[in-house]
Amino acid sequence: MSRFQTAAARILLGLVFFGVVILKLMAILNTPDGYLQYQMTLGQFGLPAVFAPLLILIQFVFGLMLIVGFKTRLSARVLGVLAAFMALILAQASLDAFFAYMGIAGGMWLLSVYPDTACSLDNRNKTTA
Repeated sequence: MSRFQTAAARILLGLVFFGVVILKLMAILNTPDGYLQYQMTLGQFGLPAVFAPLLILIQFVFGLMLIVGFKTRLSARVLGVLAAFMALILAQASLDAFFAYMGIAGGMWLLSVYPDTACSLDNRNKTTA
């Protein structure tokens, strides 16, 4: 049963990043200058414009990898570092966001220590006991 609980945790943690990036992309595509607005938003937190495509790419790729359970350990570590980075950046604007992202980072790092979950591509060839 615990493998299915960790699989649910893996999928939900992956959705945090993958879902957010899908919403960002929809907002960018539905607004004439959406990408520029996104870059300006990041600039308010002191991030240069180059972070816009990097954040989108990292969240999309590693969020999807985490959802399907491919390279779970690597994906959880990368997204854990990203979550801690976002917590430090967003701490300027909101302590709520800081604590939320730090909690997500902790969950990611815990998942990176215990990456064997049910319903994952990493474990497709393993037999269940």
